[in-house]
Amino acid sequence: MEELKVFDGGRSKFSHMTSAHPCFNEKAHFSTARIHLPVAPKCNIQCNFCNRKIDKCEHRPGVSSGVMKPQQAADRVEEALKELGGNLRVVGIAGPGEALANEETFETLKIVHERHPELIKCIASNGLMLPERIDDLVKVGVSSVTVTINAFDPEVGAKIYSWVRYHNQTYRGVEGARILRDNQFRGVELAAKAGLIVKVNTVLVPGVNTDQIEKIAQEAAARGAILMNIIPMIPLYKFKDMKPPECKDLEEARAIAEKYLPQFRLCKQCRADACGIPGREESLSPAQRAASGEYYHA
Repeated sequence: MEELKVFDGGRSKFSHMTSAHPCFNEKAHFSTARIHLPVAPKCNIQCNFCNRKIDKCEHRPGVSSGVMKPQQAADRVEEALKELGGNLRVVGIAGPGEALANEETFETLKIVHERHPELIKCIASNGLMLPERIDDLVKVGVSSVTVTINAFDPEVGAKIYSWVRYHNQTYRGVEGARILRDNQFRGVELAAKAGLIVKVNTVLVPGVNTDQIEKIAQEAAARGAILMNIIPMIPLYKFKDMKPPECKDLEEARAIAEKYLPQFRLCKQCRADACGIPGREESLSPAQRAASGEYYHA
């Protein structure tokens, strides 16, 4: 097995932070703990592979055992610090819905940041509201953002998203996909200019967005992202009968994207209430194992 790489996108000014984040750094993935706080139940888009769920057993994004109130979530951080000690370095909000579509996200992070300014605060977002919430994220101590971008061409995005709800209006088809795409890349640019570390996630859906990978990587790099994470589609909702990507599909996509951005290869597609060291957690589906590199290390 080749030596694990440390990813900071070649931008040394971020290395002190990326080196401690298990979702940005392969070494930290096996030694550093993170906690996801499930305070964001609502979502403002509908992906055709997404089924949000309250469940104690299923291990995937969009799932948590419940939804916490901000104070309750902040107290959970205190418990986790006692359980994990100095290993806990990162507090994130990744659902089970869209972080930026729920004011509870900001309320929670504000409390956590006031109590623990030393902890890294991060969010995962679909990017729809990112351009207008950058300042709010900075105020509550967020230093890294992961934006999931699944299409560059709106015509392809229309195949992936059933609808996009933006400023109290619902858009469908190409129109909705274009609004989402434009806001995503604008959000990446503004976040990077604000000094946030930006990673881009892309869900690989074979036969749908395979040809979008290079375009997404190239544009994201130009806008200031420093890392990319290509993960396999888990067949759910309208895509439940579709075949997920195989290891070779992921490997080929990552090789294409790596011309523009370093690739993170150990993602486990965590639950919205995950807590612990990602590289030491079990109970992965075959699709998640493929993404994590447990079946291969490219």
